[in-house]
Amino acid sequence: MNHTNGGGPQRNPRDSLNVEFAINGQRQRLSLDPRTTLLDAMREHVGLTGSKKGCDQGQCGACTVLVDGKRVLSCLTLAASMQGRAVTTIEGLATPDGTLHPMQQAFIDHDAFQCGYCTPGQIMSAIGCVTEGHASDDAQIREYMSGNLCRCAAYPNIVAAVKQAKTSMERA
Repeated sequence: MNHTNGGGPQRNPRDSLNVEFAINGQRQRLSLDPRTTLLDAMREHVGLTGSKKGCDQGQCGACTVLVDGKRVLSCLTLAASMQGRAVTTIEGLATPDGTLHPMQQAFIDHDAFQCGYCTPGQIMSAIGCVTEGHASDDAQIREYMSGNLCRCAAYPNIVAAVKQAKTSMERA
């Protein structure tokens, strides 16, 4: 008798797992190794490469996406935990006619990027910062955006972009 799982057949932890969730409004049904992160599922299985693999340890924020409207570090999130949930990536922000999300436009308006590597994660985190109610002043924006690193040091421009987009997002 197998005492580890009540006597039933043991599942090999490396067997594929079927997961179904929405990414940018599109239903995805994926068969994944249970250890697959959301970041790897998006990049390697769905072909959405906007979210970047920076540190792969949850310390840089380059992989930030929104899950059910909340900021999530996709490199630390198992894809299996997304069952039935809604993921939004940088690719899902613009409207079908190409109109940019107010945050994307604000990043352009304020030159809030240089090399661009961190920009998708910065924009997704900035949207979360505003929608979560953490963009009332410069200090609060800096605090709630502090998990997103920019090696080019565009931080003052990022704060200005968040402030601009906040106004547009509140009107919408």
